[in-house]
Amino acid sequence: MRMVTVRLAAGATLAQAMEELGLPEEEVDTGYGLVAIDPAQGLYGLRVTEAGARRMDPEAGGGPYSDPPIEPYGPPR
Repeated sequence: MRMVTVRLAAGATLAQAMEELGLPEEEVDTGYGLVAIDPAQGLYGLRVTEAGARRMDPEAGGGPYSDPPIEPYGPPR
């Protein structure tokens, strides 16, 4: 999965984002959802598949970005 930022209308929903961006449900992490980063500026975060990220218009936002898993460093103490 890739993290992307997108520009949408204020108060956008995940369903609206998927429709506007042309992303089918199987290319979106619906469990992560649509996260408001700066709603006043219409900036939201969304996790999508690699294929979905490649198809997105770069003018729609500011991503894609890598989304590495967060894990502890070294043995537990």
